[in-house]
Amino acid sequence: MEQDLIKRIVEAALMAAPQPLTLAQINALFPEDQPAPADSIEQAIQALRTECETRGVELVEVASGFRFQVKTEVHAWVARLWTERQTKYTRATLETLALIAYRQPITRGEIEQIRGVAVNANMVKALEEREWIRVVGHRDVPGRPELFGTTKTFLDYFGLKSLDQLPPLAELKDIPELEPQLPFDLNPAVVANAALAESQADTDNDASDNNADEDDSSDSDDSHPDHRAVETTTADTNDEAGATAEPELKDE
Repeated sequence: MEQDLIKRIVEAALMAAPQPLTLAQINALFPEDQPAPADSIEQAIQALRTECETRGVELVEVASGFRFQVKTEVHAWVARLWTERQTKYTRATLETLALIAYRQPITRGEIEQIRGVAVNANMVKALEEREWIRVVGHRDVPGRPELFGTTKTFLDYFGLKSLDQLPPLAELKDIPELEPQLPFDLNPAVVANAALAESQADTDNDASDNNADEDDSSDSDDSHPDHRAVETTTADTNDEAGATAEPELKDE
């Protein structure tokens, strides 16, 4: 089979698929009596990536596989196709999500200890319903509190292949200010982790402030086609969390 035909098959499959495709799924498109030659799929993907350098879309690899998505520089114009109200989350929600992403596995009590305020149960429920976080186990202490971690859906939405691609915490110290509400049409990884940096700074400056957050429970659940959510798999915790997940969180 010619390499040009294989490239066109891969391109068409990625365009037609409603979710990212893995290399195994792409290979499965070819019949057993006429399989794709070794490394031909990888070569096709690399060729498509190169061709997309001058286009309005790009071919990226996320946690669930490969997909085409709108490039950042043209997103503002393409986003006008979507008339739904953009999703906005409170600062408390972003801080909680960022803490789970960086410190997972982590309990609700540990999140409250770091932030210095109570965590609204509805906020955690909203993140679970969005399939960005899930219970990955229980801490072996009295009461056996639930341990939270991120999912492949979280990585896919933010365009990440693994948690290793999150910005290092040291790089977040230079971010001066955050808006009271942050839309996710910005760079989501930077936004969420900037919220974490500010949360830690606030905790150091005023550890005695124990007022409960007044969280906005009206978070909507729309997403853009270039940030498709995929169904959370039942993979092992280490596969979901990525190489940077911490097995235990020391008391702070």
